[in-house]
Amino acid sequence: MTTTRENANKHAAFDPAAFFADQQKLDTDRLQAMKEQSRKLVLLRTVSFLAMIFAFAAGYDGQSLFTLLGLLLLAAFVLLVRCHQKLEREQLLCLSHQARVKANLDRLTNKWMDFEDDGREFLREDLPQGADLPIFGHASLYQYLCCARTKAGRTRLAALLSPSPGTVKEMTARQQAVREIAAHPAAALDLLALNGLLPFSYDVAAFCAAMERRKTQAHPALKALSYLLPVLSFGTLFAALFENITYTIPGLLFLVQFLLALLTIRRHSTLLEPLCRLPQGLAIYQAIFARFSELDVTSGKLRELQSILKKGGGAAGGLAALAAVADKAAMRRNAFVLLIANTLFLWDFHCTTAFLKWQRRYGASLRGWLRSWSELEALLSLAVPAWTRKHCCWPAFLSGAPSLMAAGAYPLLIREEKAVPNDAAFAAGTAILTGSNMSGKTTYMHTLAAAAILAYAGAPVCAASFSLTPMAVYTSIHVSDDPAKGISTFYAEVLRIKQMVEACRREQPLFLCIDEIFKGTNSADRITGAEETLRHLTQSWCITLVTTHDFELCDLQSPNHLPIHNYHFEEHYENGQICFDFKLREGRCRTTNARYLLQMAGILPAEDVKRHS
Repeated sequence: MTTTRENANKHAAFDPAAFFADQQKLDTDRLQAMKEQSRKLVLLRTVSFLAMIFAFAAGYDGQSLFTLLGLLLLAAFVLLVRCHQKLEREQLLCLSHQARVKANLDRLTNKWMDFEDDGREFLREDLPQGADLPIFGHASLYQYLCCARTKAGRTRLAALLSPSPGTVKEMTARQQAVREIAAHPAAALDLLALNGLLPFSYDVAAFCAAMERRKTQAHPALKALSYLLPVLSFGTLFAALFENITYTIPGLLFLVQFLLALLTIRRHSTLLEPLCRLPQGLAIYQAIFARFSELDVTSGKLRELQSILKKGGGAAGGLAALAAVADKAAMRRNAFVLLIANTLFLWDFHCTTAFLKWQRRYGASLRGWLRSWSELEALLSLAVPAWTRKHCCWPAFLSGAPSLMAAGAYPLLIREEKAVPNDAAFAAGTAILTGSNMSGKTTYMHTLAAAAILAYAGAPVCAASFSLTPMAVYTSIHVSDDPAKGISTFYAEVLRIKQMVEACRREQPLFLCIDEIFKGTNSADRITGAEETLRHLTQSWCITLVTTHDFELCDLQSPNHLPIHNYHFEEHYENGQICFDFKLREGRCRTTNARYLLQMAGILPAEDVKRHS
């Protein structure tokens, strides 16, 4: 994914902080140079305008050379205005580029949690994984990743962050595309800078639907008349100027044109209505499509998207043609200009003809062009971890029985320098995780489940290595009651477990994560219910992770040949302070820390803690 101006970037030597700091400095220097250039252009424009006024004044007094000078100064003034407008567009683009760079710098710290778009509208009751992991909402994967501006792009990213994987072929194709994008952050930033000029959650679905609706074609006779009448009118007008005929004939012809335009104005207004409401953002799309089309891409998915944008004359060319037609139709907004243009040229007829011609050629392709960009927006978002983490890898997709293997995995949503890596080696069966409060059990579960979802989407994951088979991810982590529906915390968890059991009965590959199983009920019922649940979920097509404070579950016997393993996290004490290393160990936990935490909170006296330790 390169241009002639960019060499390949190799992620192996990529330093996120250094790269984005350099980009930030380049943007700052460019903006400073543009401001200086803008001041010069404003000065030259002002001087040329004043000089033009004096030149025309002198020409009015009889100095013909000054009239010629005034015309030259007028041309120079118009040129300077256009140069200044171009510079202002470049400044806006540079500011947008600067904003994308800052967003990535913010991702290196916890400032990304202040991003406006956290995807909370994608949370669904029937998919609790969205809040459990969290995929959507505040401090979520979506909030960290999302670079999309369009409504379709945001929706597509949300769909890819799904707990249900696609086929290995689909996931591999996406990963290859994201990997190519990730290898060239400079080219990706250029695209994101253009995309940043679009309004938030920009949506042109209604305009696409209007373009897909068939329009009545202009009658051939009326089309011919729209060209013939103006030619005859102006021809007879020139003949009258040379006194070959009277002015009555061209006057009657212009009157016929006026009456014809008046009789058809309602029809033309209806036909041109979508064009008159043309979304301004399509001009930005044109620039985006032109930039992406010139990139040298190698992955199959990016080539497919590029071919869609190049097919049939190209998306950039098609939108440029639409902009030209829209410029013609824009004259209709002024009633006086509309009257004159129709009387002289039958302007509505020509606008309608050009628009219907564009619609026949490109109308059915517009939605596909915009869908391609929404897909690319999602892929650009999925590349973000590769730009903001020094240590990440591209997951390998395995076949066969359920398997999840990881070396040095750590959470994406924790600052890299503070994260503690852990390994994982899970096959079909159940793993019971025990450990003291705050020791890292839930975070470990979050890490693996979120990494699996990132892997299925095609993104890199934070690990030295990561491999897994396709498995639907089910969670029961953040469970709360719902008094309005009469649902207690315990019953809410029962409903979550029911989802898992039903999916398990379908014998589909599953990755199940249950945090503090049945914590909403008494210890006797909790242990009985947990034992029965784990017997149901310990199957050859499931990897089940369960955290618990009930050591009785550590003695659970497998209902079949599948293993039930015990793992734990532990703490130690230094100078009377509790310390955690957040490292996973084999076997069951042998310690508790509730009394020490109560002491730290000032609830339990230190003497009482010592007495029970």
